[in-house]
Amino acid sequence: MPHRAVHDHLLAAAEPLFPDLYAAIRHQGALKLPRRDDLAFPDYLCRAIAGQQISVKAAAAIWGRVEASAGDADLLDHFCPGNTESLRACGLSGAKTRTIITIAETHRTVGLDTDVLRALPIGQRSARLTEIWGVGQWTADMMNIFYFGEGDVWPDGDVAARKTLERLTSRRRKTVRTAAMFKPYRSWLAYYMWAHVDAPPDGATA
Repeated sequence: MPHRAVHDHLLAAAEPLFPDLYAAIRHQGALKLPRRDDLAFPDYLCRAIAGQQISVKAAAAIWGRVEASAGDADLLDHFCPGNTESLRACGLSGAKTRTIITIAETHRTVGLDTDVLRALPIGQRSARLTEIWGVGQWTADMMNIFYFGEGDVWPDGDVAARKTLERLTSRRRKTVRTAAMFKPYRSWLAYYMWAHVDAPPDGATA
């Protein structure tokens, strides 16, 4: 659906009950939900993990060192237990290093092929991802929204999206219930909440 039509749908859903939310969405105008699918999925997931909870600038610097540390080797081949210290030296935390190595190992043994994952329903795809050590529901939600382009995911585990929706609607009402009123564009609703407070989710701009 064109961005303007999504914007109009969100406005129509907000107007009867939530004047502050209506005003916030209207102020933002018709936003475009970005896609980050220029890399194969396992590579993107690793890069997104590396960039979580740090600034975009710091994430880019660390990932540059990670790529340099691989030399001519394929990145996913480089992500193995024998290279743990090399990856830590790039600035990755111990947990991020373990997660990235586990992602690469999962891809080698089970498979995280982009087309296979894209064909799965959202719930099954999330379940596959959260089986990986270090990959939680928040990360799965970000992958579903920004990589796979799913338009109807409400990331209730994202503090910025949840708290912003609460402030603009009601703190006494569960945000999952509020977001359900905006089906089938809950991913867009979350993106408007991030835009409202200028808080893009960690890893989403990697």
